[in-house]
Amino acid sequence: MSDELPAADRPRQDNGGNHAGARLRDDLVMGLRFFSRLPTSDRPHEKPNLSRMAPALPFTSLVIGVLPAFLLMGACWIGVPSFFAAALAVAALVITTGAMPEDALADAMDGLFGGATIERRLEIMKDSRHGTFGVSALCLYLVLRVTALGSLAAINPLAAGSVWLAAGVLARSGALWLSVDLPAAREGGASASAGRVTRRDFLIGAVFAAILSFVLAGPFVSVLGWFLGLLAVAGTAWGWTWLCRRLLGGQTGDVIGALHALSEVAVLTVFLVFA
Repeated sequence: MSDELPAADRPRQDNGGNHAGARLRDDLVMGLRFFSRLPTSDRPHEKPNLSRMAPALPFTSLVIGVLPAFLLMGACWIGVPSFFAAALAVAALVITTGAMPEDALADAMDGLFGGATIERRLEIMKDSRHGTFGVSALCLYLVLRVTALGSLAAINPLAAGSVWLAAGVLARSGALWLSVDLPAAREGGASASAGRVTRRDFLIGAVFAAILSFVLAGPFVSVLGWFLGLLAVAGTAWGWTWLCRRLLGGQTGDVIGALHALSEVAVLTVFLVFA
């Protein structure tokens, strides 16, 4: 009797292109499971790996942001006032991400500015309760996004949705620079368990993020506005990295998420000037 398996049961032999496509799909799903609450396939969950997620993260960000962006545009087009539409859209994104950047920003601000030592700062960030610094930062983050998007949507809803998507793509990918440049500040945290991002994977994701953001925002903010938006992300990442190195000696999931929030506001500020 032959030991050869029937054709239907043999393992598939994928060529390079198919393998690369399957890997990108798997990394996209991993990113959606890590950064959002969106439903994905019922396949078993893999252990999160930030370096694997990094190249696919711009596409992950696009998927995460597309429904809130469409909600913003659609609400404006049917006559909902622009600022109310912006508030609804931001609320939808908060639900989609499970308030991940918002919670990280509040924890990071409480820890970095509420503690006198590295140990105390890390202890405060681990506390689920929010203090004055965290609540203030969280409120300002929500208000700034709503006012930025509402102002843009009052002029051009399509521009508002596209620019918001571009800002999210740049901010989420740019925030991973902390994982490239700084070691984990503590063991057992979300960032430490997901591993550090290699420089190569970060750069691949950064290139994809730049291209996607140009396609989305370029027609509305000009090439100069888009380029200054890139500089805004880079400058915010540099400043935040310096602060985290000085106050924490490393990075955590909270300060990575906080950098995402700060970078999003920085990019929206620049795009508002040129839109």
